[in-house]
Amino acid sequence: MLALGAGGVGAAGAVALSNDAPSSTGTTGAAPVAAGKGATAQIAAAVRPSVVSISARTNAGSSGGSGVVLRPDGTIITNAHVVNGADQVQVKFSDGKTATADVLGVDTAHDIAVIKAAGVSGLKAASIGDSSALAVGDPVLAMGSPLGLDGSVTAGIVSALGRTLEEKAPNDQGLPPGFGQGVRQQQSTIQNAIQTDAAINPGNSGGALVNTSGQLVGINTAIATTGQGNGNIGVGFAIPIRDAMKSANQIIAAS
Repeated sequence: MLALGAGGVGAAGAVALSNDAPSSTGTTGAAPVAAGKGATAQIAAAVRPSVVSISARTNAGSSGGSGVVLRPDGTIITNAHVVNGADQVQVKFSDGKTATADVLGVDTAHDIAVIKAAGVSGLKAASIGDSSALAVGDPVLAMGSPLGLDGSVTAGIVSALGRTLEEKAPNDQGLPPGFGQGVRQQQSTIQNAIQTDAAINPGNSGGALVNTSGQLVGINTAIATTGQGNGNIGVGFAIPIRDAMKSANQIIAAS
């Protein structure tokens, strides 16, 4: 077992890792970035408008994280631990504009939530990729708002597939500033998690993991830490997009 720390500002969860047989699932999405335009800067520029920063508040505290636009009408996917129990949610887009958002629903068992930004239209939805096509060694980018730094991009590879994570709610005492004290967190079990060495830090939770075609292949959710530290040590995890979209579609259908 390896003790992990959850990867979002609102996470603050202990995570146990088991090494299951490698497996991954995915969903084929819209048109990818054009061939020949796979440079990191071009991929980042294409995906950035689909990645948002999220701030969530409760009476007891606040949390922050990231999200990915699923539909032009403001439907956004994120982690459940970022927004679960929030009384107020605000979204900040890549152009600096902000909007309030409603939580459509949360799947705490799989750490997925869907929110809907108010009064917006014409947003750029992410291109959904096929997480089952990933192989160990494939290059990926992690995009989000680590430590509140909007629009951050880090590069790495798929380090492993088929990880099983168990995120557990810890005692909030002793957590660093901004780690979402007061946000409700229940135990989540994430199957077939994607392990990556792309730097994922507090605030990246709910953000995008994309392939070299600019397609969304995972939702960043957790990082491994050592001792009392909460920074990145090169071991991060994302929920495969096929699994994430299954939860998201169920939430949307029920809302």
